[in-house]
Amino acid sequence: MNVEELAHIVAKGMQEKKAQNIEILDLRKVKNGVTDFFVICTASSDTQVDAIVDSIEKEVKDANGEKPWATEGTGSQGWALLDYVNVVAHVFLPKKREFYALEELWGDAKVFKLPTE
Repeated sequence: MNVEELAHIVAKGMQEKKAQNIEILDLRKVKNGVTDFFVICTASSDTQVDAIVDSIEKEVKDANGEKPWATEGTGSQGWALLDYVNVVAHVFLPKKREFYALEELWGDAKVFKLPTE
């Protein structure tokens, strides 16, 4: 599985739990990019953050057996991060997403917006 496919599987995990404002940021051509892709979404509650994290982990494991290299921020933090080395998933509550503003920080990245319900 290539890295772009992995990014889309992460996004699928987000969609499965009705995440909002899902965006894939392609950082491969960004100078000093820390990874190949960020996949970012917004959740409406800490409970939904945890559900989205679980869904991402399940989708990726089912697709290629891979577990995240690192997980941070779960458990009522208002955000979570799953690091698959070349793809990093970010799940935010709205205020945390606004605070971190990853889309602005990595403004040179190519952005793909995915449909949400």
